[in-house]
Amino acid sequence: MTLALVAIIGLALAFDYINGFHDAANSIATVVSTRVLTPRIAVLWAAFFNFVAFLVFETRVASNIAKGVDPAVATLTIVGAGLMGAIVWDLLTWWLGLPTSSSHALLGGLAGAAVVKAGFGALDAPFFLKTMAFIVISPGIGLLLAVLVMNGLMRFLGSRPPGRLDRVFRKLQLVSAALYSLGHGGNDAQKTMGIIVAALAASGLFEHAPAGAHSVIPLWVVLSCHAAMALGTMSGGWRIVQTMGMRITKLTPIGGFCAETSGAASLFLATALGVPVSTTHTITGAIVGTGSVRKFSAVRWGVAGRIVWAWILTIPGAAAIGAASYLLARLVGIPG
Repeated sequence: MTLALVAIIGLALAFDYINGFHDAANSIATVVSTRVLTPRIAVLWAAFFNFVAFLVFETRVASNIAKGVDPAVATLTIVGAGLMGAIVWDLLTWWLGLPTSSSHALLGGLAGAAVVKAGFGALDAPFFLKTMAFIVISPGIGLLLAVLVMNGLMRFLGSRPPGRLDRVFRKLQLVSAALYSLGHGGNDAQKTMGIIVAALAASGLFEHAPAGAHSVIPLWVVLSCHAAMALGTMSGGWRIVQTMGMRITKLTPIGGFCAETSGAASLFLATALGVPVSTTHTITGAIVGTGSVRKFSAVRWGVAGRIVWAWILTIPGAAAIGAASYLLARLVGIPG
């Protein structure tokens, strides 16, 4: 490996760490806000299931991302500029307390750098269009499932005493939070795997599978990405935890269980299809769906609207930073 490749792999793992740090809220906000687990225990719980996700899911998402930019166009400079776009956007939105999508920031940063170099023809259009469609589809599925699960449970449980229900669903939330963290690790860690594979391919150290097939990701890439994400999750992102778990709507243990279970089901489906979805979008939709079942006004729609605006701006914002990073690299003489 060249020094430049090692630096890009290090930058990719730094992004993965920030992704876990930034998106820790997705995995733990519900169990923290319902006081099922303390923040410290919650992040350890989430980090463990983030890591072991590699034992459960195939690397379809990673394979698709690795080929998202034409391999003939992809270079270490483009991969590095794309990572910078995603990292800067993630840190900016973390500082503002906005739960945006690290996935879409990464794809936006990569696309921005590639388009500056070779135009829109350098992108795998069907893959990017499908990913952008899931900006709407993933929170919609999360919301719909949460509404169905919450309504079904409320009808089934009837007028049972709230105290007894809370005790039961506090235990069930441990399972639903574990499932959501598993889905989070399974989908999100694969995005960084795809970026590292793209860098390896640009250096002639990896050969993509033929069209229609999924590449086999080296085990060291899989393990390092899951480990970096787990470490980031353990560090926590408390600004976003507050927004996700407390400002959108007030959650009870039964609501937290419904939101996490619905979000996990959505992530499992997307990962099986090889689509890199936003764990942030998915759990936000599920939390909104859960809150709206009990009382439509229980959802703080102003906060939800601010989050949606952050979603809309993520791809163009990260793309602009990625494009600027690529141009700056070329300006200082780094080969493109």
